[in-house]
Amino acid sequence: MSDRILPYLPEYYQEFLEFRELAQTEDIELDQLETAVQQLFDDQFVMRSSIQAIKRREMMLGIQADPTTESLDFRRQRIMNRYQTKPPFTVRWLQEQLDQLVGLGMTVVSVDVENFILYVTTNIENANVFREVQHTIQTIKPANMVYQQNTSLSDAIDLKERIAKRTITWNYKLDGWKLGEKPFSTLGTEVLLK
Repeated sequence: MSDRILPYLPEYYQEFLEFRELAQTEDIELDQLETAVQQLFDDQFVMRSSIQAIKRREMMLGIQADPTTESLDFRRQRIMNRYQTKPPFTVRWLQEQLDQLVGLGMTVVSVDVENFILYVTTNIENANVFREVQHTIQTIKPANMVYQQNTSLSDAIDLKERIAKRTITWNYKLDGWKLGEKPFSTLGTEVLLK
């Protein structure tokens, strides 16, 4: 807390306890006013808004939020997504929107132009994010297109390379082969080369 008021009073008043206490009280009020003005300014921007401003925006957009399962950051992202769904729409725009909403590389958008099918392949584990992706696509998709949701799984495959050789001994010649007497060939032991 800083001395905001006391330095402006004449020196004569600074000697009295009542005026010093009154100045401290006014300093507290001015600090609270400054905080409230800063919060009012921050509430003008979605990504810096307070919870009250987020609730007000959700009410204006018709969003029913569930604070028990949805984080404040997700709620801010959802509001930004709803504000940004204005025409004209392109496949590139939809891909960028989904990359911002879900994460870079988590969705792939493609269109089958001949059959009027919009394919969206996603790897989403969060149900709230999935519902927002569904809402976004249903909002911007043209009426003559069919939306096809594809699910992808992220998994890693480890490949190991090795080179080995093995000798093969042929047990029969073409002229003396008796079926089932011996195996046709015998494999030698495997030797790793690399």
